[in-house]
Amino acid sequence: MLDASSFLKSCFLKTRRLPFCCAVLALLVFSASSVLAESCLTSRDMDDATRTALTTAALRYFDLIAKGDTATLRQGMIPGVASDFSSIETTVKDSETALAGSRPTVRPPFLLVAEGAATIPHAEFLCGVFGSNGQTSDSAVFSLNNLPPGKYAVVILDAPSPKSALTVSLILQQQSSDWKLDNLYIKTASSAGHDSDWFAARARGFQSKGQMHNAWLYYLEARSLASPLPLMSTAATDKLYDESLKVLPADLPAAGNPADLSTATAAATYKLTALFPEAVGNDLDLIVKYQGADISNTAQAYQSNVAVMKTLLKKYPELRDAFAAVVARAVDPAGHDYGTLLAMKDIK
Repeated sequence: MLDASSFLKSCFLKTRRLPFCCAVLALLVFSASSVLAESCLTSRDMDDATRTALTTAALRYFDLIAKGDTATLRQGMIPGVASDFSSIETTVKDSETALAGSRPTVRPPFLLVAEGAATIPHAEFLCGVFGSNGQTSDSAVFSLNNLPPGKYAVVILDAPSPKSALTVSLILQQQSSDWKLDNLYIKTASSAGHDSDWFAARARGFQSKGQMHNAWLYYLEARSLASPLPLMSTAATDKLYDESLKVLPADLPAAGNPADLSTATAAATYKLTALFPEAVGNDLDLIVKYQGADISNTAQAYQSNVAVMKTLLKKYPELRDAFAAVVARAVDPAGHDYGTLLAMKDIK
C-alpha cells in the first residue's frame, strides 16, 4: 500500500500538478514512517549558519570560474568529478570572457537531503510550497539521477555582463564541514537574442497557424531558457510543458524514442534520434541527429546528411519559416558523429 508521501510524490511526477493529488491526499493519514527518501529545505527553512556557508562557498567558486582558474577549481571538486574534469574545464574556459568583472547576485539556495544507504536511481526533490495547481512562484523541483546518499545544495548566481545576462548554477555536496563542487551549469537567459517569453509567444503564433512542429520546437527553447539548469523545473517551466503537450507531434523523436524519416520513394529510411533548436550567434538553427552505421567515409556521410535535410524539409516545409539553417549529424553506434551545416536557402 502506498503511503501518503509516496503517493504525493508519485502523483506529482506523473501529472506535474497537484489538484487531484491533494484531493486524494486529504483522505490519507500521515504516519511517522511516511517520510520521503529525498527532502528539500528552501533558504527560509534552513538555519543561518548553513545559508551563510552555502552562499560563501558559491561566491568562492564563482570567483574561480570568472577568473578561469580551473586548477584551483578542480581542487574544490568532489573526487569523482575531479578525476574527469575536461567537460567542466571547457565550460569554464568558454565563459571566462563573458563572466570577467561580473558582480554576481546569489539567489536563495536549496538544501537537498538524500537519505538511505544506496544510490538513488532517480531522485526527485520537491522544494517550497505547492498549491492546488502545482508549483508556485517560490517552489522548484530538482531531478538528479544515480545520486549517492548525502547532503547537496543548489546555488544559483545571476551574473550580468555587457553582452548578456548569465546564470551560474552550482551543485554542491557536503563533505565533512566543507561544501565541495559537484557540478556546474553556465547559461545565458537569451537565445539568438530573444528570451523565453519571446519564444513562447512565437510558439503560440505557430500553433495558431497550425504549424505544430515549429510550435513544439519553439516551446522546447522557451522551456530551456525559463530554467537556469536542466535538472530544475519551476512553475514557469511546468506551464510551458503543459502548453507544449497540446502540440506534441507524434512523428518527431521525443523522450528518448526515435522516429522514422523516409524519403518520398521509400528508397531510404533514416532513424531520427533528436531534433532540437540551437542558437548560433543571432540565428536559430535546427539540429537533427540520426543513426548512422558508419561515418568513416566522410563523403558518404556528407551525402547522407544532405539527404536527411532535404527529406526533413520536404516532409515539414514549415521548418523553413522558423530556422536559419539545419545541422544534420550522423551518429554511429560508438557515439561518434559527423555533422553538416547548410543554410535554409541552400537546401533545395
